[in-house]
Parts: sequence; C-alpha cells; structure tokens
Amino acid sequence: MKVKQISVFLENKSGRLAQVTRVLGENNINIRALSIADTTDFGILRLIVNNPDPAYRALKDAGFTVSTTEVIAVEVKDEPGGLARVLEILQNVNINIEYLYAFLQKATNAALVVFRVEQLDEAIKVLQENNISILEGSRVYAL
Repeated sequence: MKVKQISVFLENKSGRLAQVTRVLGENNINIRALSIADTTDFGILRLIVNNPDPAYRALKDAGFTVSTTEVIAVEVKDEPGGLARVLEILQNVNINIEYLYAFLQKATNAALVVFRVEQLDEAIKVLQENNISILEGSRVYAL
C-alpha cells in the first residue's frame, strides 16, 4: 500500500529542474506526479516515477542530493467534498498530514492524492476501514 517517492534537493538556480528531468528522460524514467516546494535559496522536488529505484540511482549518480520517502496514494472521488471526507477521517484519529499533492485520473473519474503522514501504517489501516481506496505502489508507477 505504500508508494516510494523520490525527493530531490535543488538549488534555486536556472536550469536545475531541467537537469533533473533530462537525467530521468535519459534513463527512461517517466514522471507520474510531482510537486515542488521552494524557498528563496532552494527547493524540494518530490516525484512519483514509474521506476523509483533506478531513478534514485540515476539522480544520485548525476550528483543530486536525493532521498526516498514512503507515501500513500489515495483515490478520491472527483466531486465536491471528496477530499474533505478523507481529510476528516484522518483528522478524527489525529493523524497529521505533512503534505499532499494530487492529480486527476480521467479514466477513473477520481483524483489520486499523494499523502505524507506521520503515522503511515495507522493511516492506511483507518482509511481501509472507511472504504477509501489506497493504491499499491506498482499500480501508481504504471499509471
């Protein structure tokens, strides 16, 4: 139920993001989802890719500061209040969300929301108990 996310530390300089995407492309790695959080001096690029282990190695070999983190990918109905329902389930058991990002899946008419939470296993358990669809990593990588 867990998904490997690649995080890349980037100096806030022109061309750094292009370098990351070039390295991934040269290694036949396809980006499934991404998020960038930045400050004046640096940013953190978070990626879900089709092959996380080779992506990690390729970026590390190219000189980037890279780490992996386990996250969960949850299907949320593409309707008003869909995300609120999932967030309320987590709130009711005091699970803090560190960050999230999402994208729409047209084929399923659902949003895929990637969550980083403090208590990952507990979040998976409570979401499953509430019939929230959590995708396996292999399924997310194949999107």
